[in-house]
Formats: sequence, structure tokens, C-alpha cells
Amino acid sequence: MIKWLLIVLVAGVALLLWRISAFAKLNLPKTGDAAPGFSLPDQNGKLRASDEFLGKWLVLYFYPRDDTPGCTEQAARYRDAMRDIEALGATVCGVSVDGSESHAAFARKYNLPFALLADRNGAAATRYGSLLNLCVVKFAKRNTFLVDPQGKIAKVYVGVNAARNAQDVTDDLKRLTAS
Repeated sequence: MIKWLLIVLVAGVALLLWRISAFAKLNLPKTGDAAPGFSLPDQNGKLRASDEFLGKWLVLYFYPRDDTPGCTEQAARYRDAMRDIEALGATVCGVSVDGSESHAAFARKYNLPFALLADRNGAAATRYGSLLNLCVVKFAKRNTFLVDPQGKIAKVYVGVNAARNAQDVTDDLKRLTAS
């Protein structure tokens, strides 16, 4: 009896996670859509709004948590690619549901030269179809959005590989800015 109860419970949780994932994909902005607006504090407490990035390319990457292995690798790869990304006229912003204080410690520890935006209530992640809300805990999904200088979504990367994301974005930026 307990075995069947466990099977039903696991199946129910799997179905719930699948439904949450399917719903989030419905909210995912598509290439050509206007990028959803945001106004979020960075790691220094400075309010950063989407409008300030108009006129240049924006790499907006969502990540689950500061100072975790995958998130650290992804941030370090962006740090190491900054010279190339900036040369292509782009700015990088990382976004998670962690607070500004956590972002500040993370940025200091790994010398991150870009803004880390604190989306504490998950509103921006929700607008970008990138929030995993499990009721008691929220995480940003590892999705990245390349926003063109006019504020339109140029490329969507869903469930990205932390080790390859910065290189994939840099390659696409080179292709998009060459045309």
C-alpha cells in the first residue's frame, strides 16, 4: 500500500512540475516580441530599468542562485567574455530572485563586471517565462534573452548550458551585428 502511495505521490509531483513548465513556456517571449520591461535593483542597490539599455544590445540571463556551481560557471564565462561582448555593443545583466546583498557578495567573490539584478518577487522572471515557483521556494530558470537595440527579442535560449551560454550568445551577437 505504501509503495503505491509513493508511486502516486511521485507521479503527481512530476505532473505538477510538467504543468508548471508547460505554462511557463506559454509566457516565454518569442523572437521579434517587445522585450518585457523591468525595473530592478542591482548588486549596489541602484535601480536599473530596461529603458536604459535601449540603443544597445542587452544580454539578459536568468539564473537560479548566487554562488552555486552552475551559476558560478555561467557568470565566470560571461566575465571572461566581456571584452568580446562589449566590443559587439552589448551589455550583460544577470537576474535571479536573490537579493542585492547576495548579488554583491557573489560579484565581489568572482570579480563580475556586470549588473546582477535582484528580482526578489520573481515578477521579471515571470514576464520572461523564466520563474519556477514551487510555492515555498522560487528559482529563476536558466534562460537567456538577447535583446536588440530597439528593445525587441532577437534570440531566446531556453534551459541553457551554463558552460556554453556565454560563447553561444557571443557567436550569435557576432552573426547578428555583422548583418
